[in-house]
Amino acid sequence: MPRYAVIDVGTNSVKFHIGERSADGTWTTIADRADVTRLGEGLSANGGEFTPEAMHRTVAAIAAMASEAKREGVAAVAAVGTMGLRTAGNSDRFITQVAQVCGVRIEVISAAEEARLAYRAVQAGLGLAAGSMVIFDSGGGSSQFTFGHGATVREQFSLNVGAVRFTEQYGLAGEVTLADLQRAMDAIAAELARLDTAAVPDTLVGMGGAVTNLTAVMLHLATYDPAAVQGAVLTRAETERQIELYRTRSPEARRQIVGLQPKRAEVILAGACIVQTVMCKLRKDELSVSDRGLRHGLLVDRFGG
Repeated sequence: MPRYAVIDVGTNSVKFHIGERSADGTWTTIADRADVTRLGEGLSANGGEFTPEAMHRTVAAIAAMASEAKREGVAAVAAVGTMGLRTAGNSDRFITQVAQVCGVRIEVISAAEEARLAYRAVQAGLGLAAGSMVIFDSGGGSSQFTFGHGATVREQFSLNVGAVRFTEQYGLAGEVTLADLQRAMDAIAAELARLDTAAVPDTLVGMGGAVTNLTAVMLHLATYDPAAVQGAVLTRAETERQIELYRTRSPEARRQIVGLQPKRAEVILAGACIVQTVMCKLRKDELSVSDRGLRHGLLVDRFGG
């Protein structure tokens, strides 16, 4: 049975998946993980370009993934880049470096394509509700929104609201005063203003590192379990609880929290604030969690037969 690999190069993390396709079209997971490389770290301070250190970390992670894919005998690898690669002034240099070192060609996809692939991931993983649905994927550099009804996609857009940017701009990596937290929340709300006129959906689905880490903390998962996270329900009250948990702790203290990926300690507060604001804007008290992200949609889209 053929195996295929996909790589999603984001602003905060690089996500990797190997899937094996059976004759009936179903998929078996061979490998699935995310490496936090912080490619977008210092992007604003560095004149809108990736720093050499961030590029080195990310190239090394992609090289390890490409080597694993080769060992697993994959037939092909598809790699895409999102918000960070769409905006950084030295994206072409980074892409060339990845091609030379790793033998992987990164395709920079549009915001609309990113949202479409996220919708496909939910469609393949959770199924589609009969009513209206909003899917959002909050990443390190941006957040993608897809509005649909059943199997029909009606609107897709991306907003420049990501955990890395707000962490750096509002100093959310460690302990934060209530006043500073409110400043950050107000700024996030202002940039998500496009959601203010949206109708309340029947179903809200969240995906991405912030959502899955919040869920893992809620479930006290000492070892991450995709099966437990997939389809879980994350409430607004739980997100509020975790915002206060992170607001009052240093990065070192956050890393001791069961369920939190240690490398996300600095950006988790900003991510939680974005998730909370989305729920408030769409007037939903809870969301369904999708452990599957863009990479799963990319796998089905490119290699589904």
